[in-house]
Amino acid sequence: MNLSVNLKVAYIGCMGVIGIISTEFGVIGILPQIAEYYHIHIGTAGYLLSLFALTIALTGPVMVLYASRFDKKKIMLYALGLFLISNVGSALSPPFWLLMFLRILPTILHPAFFSMSIAAAIKGASPQVQMRLTSIIIGGISLAQVTLIPFTTFIASLYAWQFSYIIQAIVILMTLVIIFKVLPAMPNTEVKPFKNQLSILRRQKFIAGTAVNLFLITAWFCSYSYFADYLSRAKGLSTQQISYMLLLFGVMGVVSNFLAGRLLGRYMISTALFFVAGTFLVPFAFQYVNDSLFSIALVVSFWGVMYGPCFLIGVGYMVSAAQDAKEFANSLQTSFGNLGVSLGSVTGGWFISHYGITIAPWVGVGFGVLAMSMVFWRAWLDKV
Repeated sequence: MNLSVNLKVAYIGCMGVIGIISTEFGVIGILPQIAEYYHIHIGTAGYLLSLFALTIALTGPVMVLYASRFDKKKIMLYALGLFLISNVGSALSPPFWLLMFLRILPTILHPAFFSMSIAAAIKGASPQVQMRLTSIIIGGISLAQVTLIPFTTFIASLYAWQFSYIIQAIVILMTLVIIFKVLPAMPNTEVKPFKNQLSILRRQKFIAGTAVNLFLITAWFCSYSYFADYLSRAKGLSTQQISYMLLLFGVMGVVSNFLAGRLLGRYMISTALFFVAGTFLVPFAFQYVNDSLFSIALVVSFWGVMYGPCFLIGVGYMVSAAQDAKEFANSLQTSFGNLGVSLGSVTGGWFISHYGITIAPWVGVGFGVLAMSMVFWRAWLDKV
């Protein structure tokens, strides 16, 4: 596969990721509205995020191992089809239990989309180019935070939270059509035995990389899961101001994800340590600046920069230790990353319910310490 084809697959994969991530994390911006609509506590509404992520964590690796034997294009289409059904159903504002079911429905193929799109994009590319191509696809996470998530949050603030799901459904439908029309069939020509792929679970470097991925994402999602609620209740921002902050957060995340994609392949340890340090610095920034809109915007910008590459760092650490089983490693990154999302949102929700919303930025510090210790462990293993 030549580079132009690799890039085409990567950018289409990025567009799919924008739709998927907007569905997964877009709920963060409308959680207060959903809690009010269903007359439930914000922590209960937070299960829409945590159970979504937990289901991915539990089912992801098995589903990717099974899906890896099929045509990658078909798996990508099936995955987006489930997300389309989920968004259309959610827009109808069903009972909360059914809304929860519709949230969980597409999770069975969520990691498969990431794994298949990355595997298709990096096929035949050199290791350094592979990281750049991967950063394009993973960059869809940051792009979702700068485009679709703040836009749907803004529209929801003007009309109703259901419009968020309608917009996400339209974007996913567009991506479905593009994949169907543009991408060629991508049959799996090399079926690797499950035993060979499972062998990566015994490698210490892979275990260390998995721990970096898990603890770093958990650290960030202890606070990011309650982004809208924190800025509303602790900082006094309006719903529209929060949508602007989400936009600012996403812009800075796109920039830092782009830079990290260039740096990780050459300076993995120092790059990871730099961004992990943000889990300690952001709480202090919120604590010691005043509550003016300008000051909050500065801290949110810094937060976006430090948070932006967290998923890409996880991919880099895990895939670099499993070059012979990249699809399975990517699926495990997605699963453990979503376990981090679930663990972070549940942990953050527990602390908020017991100690108030102002504690949100501080909850992830302990997980940040764990992430940093795992980076040092991996660095030691690389030298041995």
